[in-house]
Amino acid sequence: MLMRTDPFRELDRLAQQLVGPGTWSRPSAMPMDAYREGDDYVVAFDLPGVAADAIDIDVERNMLTVKAERRPAARTDDVKMELSERPLGVFSRQIVLADSLDTERIQADYDAGVLTLRIPIAERAKPRKISIGAGVGTGSGRKEIAG
Repeated sequence: MLMRTDPFRELDRLAQQLVGPGTWSRPSAMPMDAYREGDDYVVAFDLPGVAADAIDIDVERNMLTVKAERRPAARTDDVKMELSERPLGVFSRQIVLADSLDTERIQADYDAGVLTLRIPIAERAKPRKISIGAGVGTGSGRKEIAG
């Protein structure tokens, strides 16, 4: 079995603890995947532990903005935290969308901590065949260039 090692993982975790949780004015980044699937452009964001009502999706012109907030779980007074590595606070990601995408028909689904956006490719951007008609400029014979 292959194992991926990341020598900076511990350093990243410590830096995140020093910087603190994201705020609405300084949100933390959220991991995402983006790929094309058929006639859709798909963007998937990891948001484990975030309630669906704490996710905000906006599109203005060709700028897609996703913001989410993970709030601390309600605890009783007798809880003593031993280890806290799961980041809390605000997460955000902005993506510039190509003009070839139809931002009017974006579909959003949220399941098992993954927000999936499906953005259809606009009809005008899809490849199409152009037929050649018999019109002006199409002669029936060969033309020779005399020199």
